[in-house]
Amino acid sequence: MTEGLNAFFLLGGVLLFISVLASTLSARLGMPLLLLFLTVGMLAGEDGPGGIKFDDFNTASLVSNLALAVILLDGGLRTRISSLRVALWPAAVLATWGVVGTTAILGMFVTWLFDVDWRLGMLLAAIVGSTDAAAVFTLLRSSGVRLNERVRSTLEIESGANDPMAILLVTVLVNMIINPGQAGLNGFVRMLAAQMVLGGVFGVVGGIVLARLLLRLRLAEGLYALLIVSGGLMIFAATNIVGGSGFLAVYFAGVIAGNRRCHATEHVLRVMDGLAWLAQACMFLVLGLLVKPSNLLERAPEAIAMAFFLMLAARPLAVLAGLLPFRFPWREVAYMSWVGLRGAVPIVLAIVPVVMGVPESSLLFNVTFVVVLLSLLIQGATVPMAASWLKVSVPPRAEPIDRREVWVDDRATLDLVEFRVEAGSGAENRHPDDVAAECGGLAVRCVSLVRAGKVQPLRIDTRLAKDDFVWFVAGEKHAEQLAELFARSGTDTELSAHAGFFGEFIVDPSCAAGELAAAYGFTLEAAEKHMSLGELLRERIGRRVVVGDRVRIGQFELTVRNVDDQGAVTGVGLKCPDRFVIT
Repeated sequence: MTEGLNAFFLLGGVLLFISVLASTLSARLGMPLLLLFLTVGMLAGEDGPGGIKFDDFNTASLVSNLALAVILLDGGLRTRISSLRVALWPAAVLATWGVVGTTAILGMFVTWLFDVDWRLGMLLAAIVGSTDAAAVFTLLRSSGVRLNERVRSTLEIESGANDPMAILLVTVLVNMIINPGQAGLNGFVRMLAAQMVLGGVFGVVGGIVLARLLLRLRLAEGLYALLIVSGGLMIFAATNIVGGSGFLAVYFAGVIAGNRRCHATEHVLRVMDGLAWLAQACMFLVLGLLVKPSNLLERAPEAIAMAFFLMLAARPLAVLAGLLPFRFPWREVAYMSWVGLRGAVPIVLAIVPVVMGVPESSLLFNVTFVVVLLSLLIQGATVPMAASWLKVSVPPRAEPIDRREVWVDDRATLDLVEFRVEAGSGAENRHPDDVAAECGGLAVRCVSLVRAGKVQPLRIDTRLAKDDFVWFVAGEKHAEQLAELFARSGTDTELSAHAGFFGEFIVDPSCAAGELAAAYGFTLEAAEKHMSLGELLRERIGRRVVVGDRVRIGQFELTVRNVDDQGAVTGVGLKCPDRFVIT
């Protein structure tokens, strides 16, 4: 007994250890890390060099559901309420209609392609109809690309909220196959309402309770994250028991708890980051062990055709129809259509027919696995490339290399930010206090200077040198100004690229649009001349404004540079034609 347990622990440790070490290779090759975990699991499985025989679908389902709950909780904790303001309604449409539309379009194609009963074809389409939170959260945040907030928020919220619809469709279609006489429209509507309403209510109430506990309890630092995880799993399980969506509930609970920041928030986020990675690694390793690569080849041509139809037709058509009322630019619609990443959720849903004894369930599982592999390999690997090609990314901004919150009371914090002095930056050869005074006056203070690994005393003749590390007490607004000073001035190419995106001139959004038009010689409508520039942008864009939004007026182009938490424009770039004269 003891030897068996030790062998199991050794095996699990070896697989995780290999996967983590191989992550460096994944980054160099541009391969999604989740695909690497799947690959390690497949190689360790029955058909691979590892030769491990694992066909326990119930255990795989248990591990996967537990891992997905942790991943969604972590994603919710890192989702800002401002993101919900920007993208809640379009994301809600994609999380409901997007899944249904994708399933309907793909289901008809699959029924014809595989020559199966329409219920089985629709079931296969429903299994892969939703995007995957683990894949979307991981790839968007580790790809190195900075998407505009509307696109990023819509994709993340959609992936966190679309599981209930996918689970519902799979459940109904499985019942239609096993018990054709008991499935009906009324039952479908009741299940959908219960999933959404109970998931939302349990999530919000549970999130409020967790947030208050974090605020009032005094625990050892490591216990705060355990409190959140255990509370999140309780919410997940309780919601499922009463017929709601546990996935939706745990995501909403994370959003509520994460946005009510307190002294424990930073400890929670740091531990949750590691737990989320562990959950993803375990889940994809187990799912990789479950599959036999030799079985994937049986219907590989049809599975590949299905994957490409999903990526190039079904998902784009559903997204286009869902986002029409929101007036999204076509480039953003195209990008969100492409980044419909499939991952663990479809594989977990494909286990349901196997456990329920649906005829040809092995076909469903193997085809789903091929679709997921192709989605991670093709779509996942091209996330940065597609963002650049479709111009939905914005230039990276200078940021602190580290940020800490020091809570001095339940509602009061000191924000500590760390910067590295870059050669040629605006901070080099200056006294730290001079830098602080330029960026925030008395609101910014230098608290530490580290040079060659040693803390240096601050004297009157102290001057910042290349590769010094400096800590300041500074709020978010002042931290951005400090970051710009500490960043390298940039090469001509970098400066040209930044100007090429935002424009050569920076304009105050509070200035009168008519005065700007008169100065630069472009034409506005009569009613627009009396607006401020910020009001003009909001009027022309017709939706909540985000950084990177553009308005073209004749040959001139206005681009939003900065937006505050309330959605007000605080910075505008102006791009002029090659030849113009200021009048």
